[in-house]
Amino acid sequence: MKKVPSKVSIIVPVYNVENYLAKCLDSLVNQTYQNIEILVVNDGSKDNSEVIIQEYAQKYPEKIKAFNKENGGLSDARNFGIDRTTGDFIGFVDSDDYVTPTMFEEMLNLAEKHEAKMVICNIQKVDQNENVTQKLTQIPNMPEKIILEKNFSVFSDLSYFACNKLFKKELFNEKRFKKGAHFEDIQLIPQLLLECEVVAQTQNFHYQYLERTDSITKTHTERGLDILKAVEDVEVFFEKSRYSNKRKELKNFQIFEGVYSFLAYLAFVKDEKTFYDMSNKLGLFVDKRNIKTKDILKYCRFDKNYLLSLPLKKKIFYLLFFAGQKKLIRKII
Repeated sequence: MKKVPSKVSIIVPVYNVENYLAKCLDSLVNQTYQNIEILVVNDGSKDNSEVIIQEYAQKYPEKIKAFNKENGGLSDARNFGIDRTTGDFIGFVDSDDYVTPTMFEEMLNLAEKHEAKMVICNIQKVDQNENVTQKLTQIPNMPEKIILEKNFSVFSDLSYFACNKLFKKELFNEKRFKKGAHFEDIQLIPQLLLECEVVAQTQNFHYQYLERTDSITKTHTERGLDILKAVEDVEVFFEKSRYSNKRKELKNFQIFEGVYSFLAYLAFVKDEKTFYDMSNKLGLFVDKRNIKTKDILKYCRFDKNYLLSLPLKKKIFYLLFFAGQKKLIRKII
């Protein structure tokens, strides 16, 4: 009996992206893998996004499923899509980005070849003329098939984007993105990884992340504390997982996401009171986990000292912070 090809569900949350949506949808309807459904979730857009969605839904009725809902944020739109998928695998694409034609064909092939519940590809940042501005290699120096029990450093080294991964649908049986939270990927994707025994990867740069020139500069506020809350949620799940004995990797995860990622956000917090309040919360976070400054300074990502790999400006910011020179930092930034 001939095997029925796996179906891939691609979820595209949409909010006020009329200038970019067509390019995104073109990249999905033209995938070399044909057994796909594209769930386009209009999350209360106020521009012409809905008009564009309807045009594509009429032109590609066999591929595009269009939905319209009240604005609830990215997590809510993704969850809305997950609840309506009929595929065996799920992917997420942000509506101002686009992907290569072979992305989902290659990633599905890898998932089936290695019986992996999660497949990862590389990302490249592009400008609005499609020029590559930065290449983001996700898992260097590791094979196509990664057995987590033997290579668990992946847990603490990985960038937890949802958009450059393909997931077996069963990973979402009891899990959803946390509604109303910022940094929802950091909160959920590590939990999904902890449900896997094998992950697969391709070194191809399939996902094209658009650096928009028209986007309003994001305000950095106390919402950055959601990073620490996300790490706390992962910690709870980690203790119940099959990998709960791997304490070194847990500490490295706490350092990478809870310290370095948090500080990268904190560097752009303009309000002085908020800056100090968030700094104090980070201090409590670090003390509670018995993370020493030397642990942070010695942290290695992909077997290389992380701090030494950073640009000079970031190095200075981090070193001043670790040295307790917060007032000096405020003068600089």
